[in-house]
Amino acid sequence: MITLYVTPMAWGTPNLSPFCFKLEAYFRMVGLPYQVRMAELQKAPKGKVPYVDLDGQLMGDSQFIIEHLKQKHGDPLDAKLTPEQVAIGHTVRRMLEECTYWYIVYMRWVDEAGWRAYTPVIETMIPTVTGGQVPLAALRQKMQGVLHDQGTGRHSMEEVQALAKQDISALATLLGNKPFLLGDAPTSFDAVVYAFLVSIIANPVETDFKEYTLSQENLVRYCARFKSRFFSNWKPPEYKAA
Repeated sequence: MITLYVTPMAWGTPNLSPFCFKLEAYFRMVGLPYQVRMAELQKAPKGKVPYVDLDGQLMGDSQFIIEHLKQKHGDPLDAKLTPEQVAIGHTVRRMLEECTYWYIVYMRWVDEAGWRAYTPVIETMIPTVTGGQVPLAALRQKMQGVLHDQGTGRHSMEEVQALAKQDISALATLLGNKPFLLGDAPTSFDAVVYAFLVSIIANPVETDFKEYTLSQENLVRYCARFKSRFFSNWKPPEYKAA
């Protein structure tokens, strides 16, 4: 039994962190038994979520965890992929995790409407996840500083949404009419795609970015297909602290 440590769920999704969501999706795709617990960042091996307990050993970083599990349990999802398919999947994953992710963060921490919607979620993380009482204003200022240093925070809302829509357009084009990203069968890269799409669509704030994503009919069908196959029996868990 794997113990998965995450931030609280919200907005009707298993987790608002696309990285936590990605890992839970992967567990379901390969049939690995797991249980969910609330994270404590001071215990996280890399100081972030998600992290897992594997046979008494804590491990951080969603992709490192997946690669470790592939080595330990085999690779039923990706073993038959061609080098070209792996390269495409890798490129999509990097786009979503290293670019699109920051646009999602911007929508939650910088945009005023997004911040108002996200504040109740942040409040559920204090003090369990953060390890103490941290003023919301200080947390927001810190995250805005991170975004500024990263680069996305230097842009206007309109500029960020334009960049974000380019990512979604590229993803919709690559998916085309295929059931899953790389063909008829799901791969580990689909865990990433689904997690990020839901993170965008679940946001209760109506933005051009969200509206554009929902306008891509193949992506909407993709999400419904993935949910039906891997999350149809999902129910909100009763999180327990570590």
